[in-house]
Amino acid sequence: MKASMTPRVFWLSVVVPLLLVSAVVDSASARDVPGVTVESLAEATTSWDGVDLPRYPDGMPQVTILKYTIPGHTVLPWHRHPVINAGYMVKGRLKVTTKTGEELYLAAGDTIVETVGTWHQGTNEHEEPVEIVVFYAGAVGDTLVEKAE
Repeated sequence: MKASMTPRVFWLSVVVPLLLVSAVVDSASARDVPGVTVESLAEATTSWDGVDLPRYPDGMPQVTILKYTIPGHTVLPWHRHPVINAGYMVKGRLKVTTKTGEELYLAAGDTIVETVGTWHQGTNEHEEPVEIVVFYAGAVGDTLVEKAE
């Protein structure tokens, strides 16, 4: 960085444009490789029940990715997520129910942009175990799941 350039000017004039260009090039270059496909699985500003997602929390961002395996004929306890999260169903079928009675049915290959702050539970009503990979977007120290008492 030049001595006369402030950190803010450096970021705005040098780093941000480079990041934007690299993002465009990376996305385009992946699509240009024979055999590589890019499929959008989910893009949302609301959770599955239609409620707007909250703003990201202040603090150091932290992304957490967890794989849950839910045995057949299992009902998860009532819980809620204080941070934005989304999931991808790898295997099985799952029913998600809110305390107000809204229901969502998921099967392998489906995605879910989960509710934030809403009490809900998942139920595997079938023999086959469920595998779901969940991506949480919060800040360092955030709680990912709160169980009902």
